[in-house]
Amino acid sequence: MPTLLEVRDLTIEFRTKAGIVHAVEGASFNVERGEAMGLAGESGCGKTTTALALMRLLPYNGRIVRGSISFEGRDLVPVPEDSMRAIRWKEMSIVFQGAMNSLNPVQRVGRQIAEPIMLHEEAEPEASFKRAGDLLELVGISRNRLNDYPHEFSGGMRQRVMIAMALACNPKLVIADEPVTALDVMIQAQILDLLERLRRELHLAMILISHDLSVLADTCEQVTIMYAGKTMESGKTMDLFTDPKHPYTQGLVGAFPDIRGPRNMPEAIPGDVPSLISPPSGCVFHPRCKFAFDRCTKAEPALTELSVGRRAACFLYPQVTEVPPRPIAITEV
Repeated sequence: MPTLLEVRDLTIEFRTKAGIVHAVEGASFNVERGEAMGLAGESGCGKTTTALALMRLLPYNGRIVRGSISFEGRDLVPVPEDSMRAIRWKEMSIVFQGAMNSLNPVQRVGRQIAEPIMLHEEAEPEASFKRAGDLLELVGISRNRLNDYPHEFSGGMRQRVMIAMALACNPKLVIADEPVTALDVMIQAQILDLLERLRRELHLAMILISHDLSVLADTCEQVTIMYAGKTMESGKTMDLFTDPKHPYTQGLVGAFPDIRGPRNMPEAIPGDVPSLISPPSGCVFHPRCKFAFDRCTKAEPALTELSVGRRAACFLYPQVTEVPPRPIAITEV
């Protein structure tokens, strides 16, 4: 069975008054059908920008400089906007970051869920609202609440409504960008359990974005670690948690408390994420890396395959030169 989503050498820039922001550089990953993949890293590392690029929803000052986004064998980068509208929600959908505030406050939730069904499937309003009620019940909310407004729901229930909207047109891929941000721990667990159940029942592929590794630990089969717009490491979730290779991944795992280990304070990664307008030379992580040596300041390590399905970009491991796929260059904003 062919790969559902294949991203290669995705590079994204933003034009600002302060200069060119190198938001994402050379991102590459695959998502198989029915698989959950996690994107992890600190805030400002390019995770949300990558998600918006996959949906072709970058803001006006952002552009894909090069790379390809192959969905079911079709590259979405050169697809015209009119054609892309037919793909969004129907083939792939997104639960936006801060989704609790993404609902229209003056429109009933039933209407908001039914709208993409009427638009993409050309369904009659009656059938669309029936489907909206089914979706509410699928995410654990009574269909009797179709006529309620968003302010009448709790934060966790509004998140469930957003998930129902993302599933409205039976997409093959759902992108969940920080889906449990600002929710308390118990509600977080419920939302993550819901996403996992829906993924398995509906055979969805999912990209789960989070800066919290614990969110990804029990949900994703694969994880890609990003830092300052670049991919640092990728591989199976348990491999990254039990045997992290890249110093940045080691720092993320080490900064997470372990209730079963020694009662020591977690060790934080020193420093801050660098400016993406003028990133450091060489490896972008070297100013914060305790293993950095002279070569790290002068040359950028390649993302090297360490074993089957396991890659890391670090000079601590032998660098293997790989011939990347030929990128598609985009010259217009």
